[in-house]
Amino acid sequence: MINLDQHTFMRDLYYPYVGQLNHVGGYQCRVGLWVDGAFSWLSDPEWNIHLSYAEDSLVTEVHASHYHLGITLLINDGVHQREDIYLKRVQIHNHWDTVREVRMFFNQDLVINETEVGDTAAYYPQNNTVFHYKKDRYFMFSGLAGNDGLYQYTTGVKRFYNAEGTWRDAEDGHLMGNAIAQGSVDSTVSLRLHVPPNAQDRLYYWMTAGKNLEEVKKLDAYVKESHPDKLLERTKIYWQRWANKSEQAYGDLSEACIRLYKQSLLIVRTQTDVNGAIIAANDSDIMQSNRDHYSYMWPRDGALIAYAMTMAGYQGMITPFFHFCANQLSPEGYLHHKYNPDGTVGSSWHPYLNGGNMQLPIQEDETALVLFALWQDYVRHGDLELPQSLYRDLIRRAARFMSSYIEYDLNLPKPSYDLWEERYGIFTFTSSAVYGGLIAAANFCSLFGDEERASRYRHTAEKIKSGILTRLWDEEAGRFVRGLYLDNGVWVKDKTLESSVYGIFEFGVLPADDPRVVSTMKANRDGLTIKTSIGGVARYYHDYYFQRSSDIENIPGNPWIICTLWIAEWEIECAKTLADLESPRRTLEWVVAHAMESGILPEQLDPMNGGPVSVAPLTWSHATYVLTVVKYREKYQKLSKAGVKS
Repeated sequence: MINLDQHTFMRDLYYPYVGQLNHVGGYQCRVGLWVDGAFSWLSDPEWNIHLSYAEDSLVTEVHASHYHLGITLLINDGVHQREDIYLKRVQIHNHWDTVREVRMFFNQDLVINETEVGDTAAYYPQNNTVFHYKKDRYFMFSGLAGNDGLYQYTTGVKRFYNAEGTWRDAEDGHLMGNAIAQGSVDSTVSLRLHVPPNAQDRLYYWMTAGKNLEEVKKLDAYVKESHPDKLLERTKIYWQRWANKSEQAYGDLSEACIRLYKQSLLIVRTQTDVNGAIIAANDSDIMQSNRDHYSYMWPRDGALIAYAMTMAGYQGMITPFFHFCANQLSPEGYLHHKYNPDGTVGSSWHPYLNGGNMQLPIQEDETALVLFALWQDYVRHGDLELPQSLYRDLIRRAARFMSSYIEYDLNLPKPSYDLWEERYGIFTFTSSAVYGGLIAAANFCSLFGDEERASRYRHTAEKIKSGILTRLWDEEAGRFVRGLYLDNGVWVKDKTLESSVYGIFEFGVLPADDPRVVSTMKANRDGLTIKTSIGGVARYYHDYYFQRSSDIENIPGNPWIICTLWIAEWEIECAKTLADLESPRRTLEWVVAHAMESGILPEQLDPMNGGPVSVAPLTWSHATYVLTVVKYREKYQKLSKAGVKS
């Protein structure tokens, strides 16, 4: 998986897993242009760059123009859907009345295995390429301009003493041709064209990745034999077929909403490793404000994303996720805080000892929601073999843990960390998720004729429901509270307005139109909506994470895409007429309006200017948009058939 920035520079290169390891790590693999003696990097302010994707695909479509150079570029990038190949096509348009010599320069600034120690960059004359390697990670870079391959190359030292990197060598339009460098190194290659007057020509640049030199050489030969243009077109066609694999009716949603829906499907796919890990976000920018990243699989994010994708009809894509969870389930039957893409346990800030007391460092909703999502998958697609293969090692073990991890005095799950990973207690969201998970387990047991277990799990779930309705409902406030926390041995209600209480209807505890749910969601809509021109809904009242304003009454927190869509989901569930769908439709349009230029959805927005805050893309944001569109179009069809308009 590869991330490009606003200048089309490669900033993140993940291999061999989506999210692990990052062999660029936020540094810049620059792209520059030399025309008739004048040089410019694409990051120079004179470039006017517009970012987009080719329709319904994961192939970029970037327009870059430079008035003073008289050059316009059309750039297409793609990662091959099957092989470890990255392809770039650059169409160069010459606006002048003379033939122009154009040289394009591509810099490779790698930190293989996430460290600059011990890398090698070398020219390989056998196939006119440059390759970087360390241990069992090899990356080979090549190109084609007309009938010619690489025009020039060089390798060298970077970020060491006074050496900035070989990209500096490109700025005179000529590369020195140093054949090998070792340590903290980079490389730069160039391609050359003579573009006719008022005409255009194309060049190609590509990278292959593998475990040894022979692998990357073989893939490089495959690109040359197939021609990079044909491979890029095949890649585009594959993703267009994938995003449009079935005809859907979208009701009265705009073309922009539908376009973002398909793009969100594709973005979620980019964050999903073939071995099952669904990554929260792959964006190294977060490292500037936090000495860790989002390139982990949180089981909660993964489960809710899998739920959205299976509802959208992409069951096959998320099947490995459930096997991943089964393989990582602890002997006791719970899932840890988060996981690396290779299945090892990720970093955590949840302690085993808190206030002198031992505790499990978990968020119990993460275990529960995997079962909830698996049942939704079965209901949607009727695939009996998947849950049967997971029945013993995932469903029964997780259900056994949840049915025993109970605070019996309250009829609620024992304390764990909340879904925002900030506080320890018993929460409405977590309790609702556990209810949904146990009901799912009971349903699977009944499905497989295991009625004794089904009865046991269903009985526990109903006790939890009773605990939610008695302990987490606040009569005075007229709404469900965020949760309970222990204060000097007494359980105290946390009445902070909290968007995640939407779980009370999402996971089946109560219907969305139950008066208690209605009053709760209205209180959230009124109290958590940002009162600026940006709008949107905050996570909870007085949210400190990346806080942009201290005016809490008007800006209770930054608007989050997912929290705003949760309100829309509730409105869709409650809708009795087509007119009732007007508000959630406006919310979907709001999401479209606040997507980045490329269609990427961030985690949060700046409440003042609407700019992206924290990571982008957040996979959960795109998946929640997908789920909301699915719910919207299905409710629209249902109400249309019933002939209910107002």
